[in-house]
Amino acid sequence: MKSPFTSEYTDRFRSDPVAQSALKNTRKLRNIDYSTFDAVFFPGGYGLLWDLASDSHTIKLIRDFYESNRPIAMVCHSPAILRDVKKSDGEYLVRGLSLTGFKNDEDSEIELQHHLLFSLEDELKRRGAKYMSKANWQPNVVIDGVLMTGQSPASALPLAEALSQRLKDVSRSAA
Repeated sequence: MKSPFTSEYTDRFRSDPVAQSALKNTRKLRNIDYSTFDAVFFPGGYGLLWDLASDSHTIKLIRDFYESNRPIAMVCHSPAILRDVKKSDGEYLVRGLSLTGFKNDEDSEIELQHHLLFSLEDELKRRGAKYMSKANWQPNVVIDGVLMTGQSPASALPLAEALSQRLKDVSRSAA
C-alpha cells in the first residue's frame, strides 16, 4: 500500500515489535469489557461494511458510548458502522448529527463503488445525518458532540489528535 492510504506512521507501526505483538494477540471486541474505556476509535477499511456494520455487539457498544457521553472516533469507512445504530428511544443515532466519512467520489476514484455492500455517504444521509465532505483525499474532521469523524486516510492523524485533546480536556475537568 502507498499514499494516500499509508503514511510514515504506517511504516513506524509495521516496524514496531510491540505493536506487531499486540496485533498478533488482539482480542475480539466481543470479549472486551468496554465499560472500562473512556473512548473508542474505529479505524477505516472496507471489511467493516461486511462485519461491524451489522454486528449487534458493535452497534450496542456505539449506542452505549454515545448515551454515556464517551467519545466515539471513526475514520474513513468506519462511520458506516453508524448505519443501523439507534438510540434507546429508537431514533437513528445519526439523525441531525454532522459527520463525515469516505465519500462516494473517493470510492469512485479508486473504482470500488460497485464492489461495496453499501454507500456510507448515501446510507447515513438517508438516516438523517448532515454529511459534510471536502475535496477527495483531503483531511476533514467533523465533531458533533461525542461523535468525531474523519473523511479519508488523511484525516486519521487530525482525528486522533482531536480525540487525544478531548480526553485531556475531560481528564482536566474531572480533576
